[in-house]
Amino acid sequence: MNQEPLPAVEGRKAEPERLQLTLPIRNHSSSSSNSFSCGGSASRTMALRSEHSSVYVALYFFIIALSTLTVGASGGSGSKVLSLLQPYDFLYYSGVRAYYGGEWAKAAELLEKSLQTKEALLRTRRQCHDDCVASGTDALNKLDSEEGSMWDLWTLDWIQQRAECLRFCIGRSVTPTGQLPVSNDIEYEFDTRNPYNFLQVTYYKLEKLKKAASAAHTYFVANPSHLEMRNNIEKYRRMKGLTEDDFQDREIEKHWILYDAAVQHEASSDWLQATEKWKACVNETLWQTDECRVQCEVAPRLLPEDRGVDGVDGVFEKAAALSLSLLSCRQSCVTQVATRPGRISAQEDFLQTQLEHLHIAQFKSGDVSGALQTLRSFLLFYPSDKDSLDNLQLYYETLGGDAESHGMQPAQEIVKYINQSLQEKKLLYFGVENLNFNFTDPDLWTPEDVVPASVRENWRVEKQKINEKINEGDQLEEVDDSGFYAGGPVPQVGVTITMDDEALNGTNRVVLDGLMTEKECDKILQLATVAASLGDGYRGRRSPHTPHETFEGLTVLRAVKLSQEGLVNQSDTRLLHELGERVRTLLHSYFRSPSGLFISFTHLVCRSATTDDQEGRMDLSHPVHVDNCLLEPETKQCWREPPAFIHRDLSAILYLNDNFDGGELFFTKRDAKTVTARVKPSCGRLVGFSSGPVNPHGVTAVTRGRRCALALWFTKEELYRDMEREDAETLWAADGQGVLKNNKEEEEKEGSAIAGRNARSHATKERSRGRNIVMESKDEL
Repeated sequence: MNQEPLPAVEGRKAEPERLQLTLPIRNHSSSSSNSFSCGGSASRTMALRSEHSSVYVALYFFIIALSTLTVGASGGSGSKVLSLLQPYDFLYYSGVRAYYGGEWAKAAELLEKSLQTKEALLRTRRQCHDDCVASGTDALNKLDSEEGSMWDLWTLDWIQQRAECLRFCIGRSVTPTGQLPVSNDIEYEFDTRNPYNFLQVTYYKLEKLKKAASAAHTYFVANPSHLEMRNNIEKYRRMKGLTEDDFQDREIEKHWILYDAAVQHEASSDWLQATEKWKACVNETLWQTDECRVQCEVAPRLLPEDRGVDGVDGVFEKAAALSLSLLSCRQSCVTQVATRPGRISAQEDFLQTQLEHLHIAQFKSGDVSGALQTLRSFLLFYPSDKDSLDNLQLYYETLGGDAESHGMQPAQEIVKYINQSLQEKKLLYFGVENLNFNFTDPDLWTPEDVVPASVRENWRVEKQKINEKINEGDQLEEVDDSGFYAGGPVPQVGVTITMDDEALNGTNRVVLDGLMTEKECDKILQLATVAASLGDGYRGRRSPHTPHETFEGLTVLRAVKLSQEGLVNQSDTRLLHELGERVRTLLHSYFRSPSGLFISFTHLVCRSATTDDQEGRMDLSHPVHVDNCLLEPETKQCWREPPAFIHRDLSAILYLNDNFDGGELFFTKRDAKTVTARVKPSCGRLVGFSSGPVNPHGVTAVTRGRRCALALWFTKEELYRDMEREDAETLWAADGQGVLKNNKEEEEKEGSAIAGRNARSHATKERSRGRNIVMESKDEL
């Protein structure tokens, strides 16, 4: 067996004395059953349905909260206790104890059972909530009858019937101790996926490597900065019998899969597929939000504590505090559903962003009626948004301005969502103003008139802080913590600096000319023509980014193997290898790398325009991305976590030709739209830049001809050096041939190339592109 992975259990460990069963539970999201449909036919507006007068609105939330409290206090015992769901925190604690005792099989069984039991508990609560919805409706109906003067008794009747139903239903499946709230420590362990931390080592000890890899990946997704787990995953990847398919996220959330898929289809201008994915994403987001809200109702909830020994809160004050706590929990579901695993902050306006993307995708795919309905849904959140109102007018005009299009109503599910949320906010802000309740509004769209005048100023300040946080990406772009500092010497004779940071409007960027002669460019172009294979570096996909271009690739190792078989010229293969060292030496000097710089990957890539109609193309040859993190243009954040190549520190492109149309490299700000610089390819031109979030970049469409370039990435970590290059050197050594090593004299000798043309023809322009999170394969340039 290969080298053993280290147990990634640094930091917090589950300690027996900390696993109490007396503190309140936190909330989770699972799934429910809302559905959002956007089609051509009009939908009638669905207002928040209420069978009773508004005087009972606040009472309703109190009833829900109090019935939950009643269920949470249930007890009892029975002869079938052992067949019921046990406390998942106790199972987890027992599994951790077995882990530290070296009882690997027992630890795996208990840890898995704790995860399964927690999920089963959430499902049971949801099912019981649905089964008990009708309980107490007879008493509820009497609230508006002639006997309404006894409203307090009918209310208590409703509460008791609902509580009895929930108590009986949950008690059939869960032990009394299993119904108790778990400690904050246990909630922390499960929220951070720590059971998988223990499971990955446990399964390794049991030699169940596929399960170990899956557990390690599941933990790492939620803890992307955990260095020990990162190293463990690299060790698993090198183990025989494991493939990429074994690294599965066992806690994957469907709405994020749909979101990322929709973004990818949008980036490749596949508007029909983008429309379907955005619709499904909206549905799933509503579903997850509803499920989270249900869990707020049915999870155990403690009574609000008296404020000191002299507390004067009576029944109504306590009831109000309990109902406000429930409403606050429901509102927080917006943040919970919009937060990716492993991230601290939620994506602002998550549902609204999806609606915005959806109506654009619908319009571009020809479903103008659907786009109109979705846009009207979006305008419920932001009724005065100028761009949206302009789009609304465009959609009306496209449909001919008929009465039917003007009568198109928003989606019923969105109307219901907004009305319910607004009513909750009104009650919460009343509590803030009059009952000293603390509430942080999770939404940016909340209308100002919902907020009481007495707290409106503080609300504006908090809203401004959130807006500033969203916009801080512009300031973040000015800071590069890569450790590189552009402006060092250029050691190769004949190489000139054509564009520097100032000319490229950025940080740690450079364009160098004269790195290759025309003859050398021709040699590598010929090598690409003979040896490059379609889809190489893109998992066999001929057109990974756009259907209007085909991609071919060649690695150094494959070129060496082909040269040994006599299929390509050996001197051309050596030149391909040597160019990597030439670039590494130049950039190591120019960017003044304080440590060693290793080639991480080298890829000769050609992209060719297809023979179909290229006129009016709006897509990109390569969408805007960052090489070592996942760019999120909406939030201007870049997440350094898998599947990004987080070990990449420096990127480079060495161009080989210019006899094609399009194919320009361009840099943007983090919004992926504001272009800051452009670079036109030519033979021997090298573009180098740090691989981090200060340098988002993309490639414009190649509309004619074939664009070839040598893409290189460098790392400061020797662990991630390009092993294929070393394999190639080993093959040469086995043939009794030395490997050309660059020293200063050889660099000067090889650097006798002629200086290239000046490239200072660039312009900063706005470019309206779709927003996306980029997850590419090996070739990122």
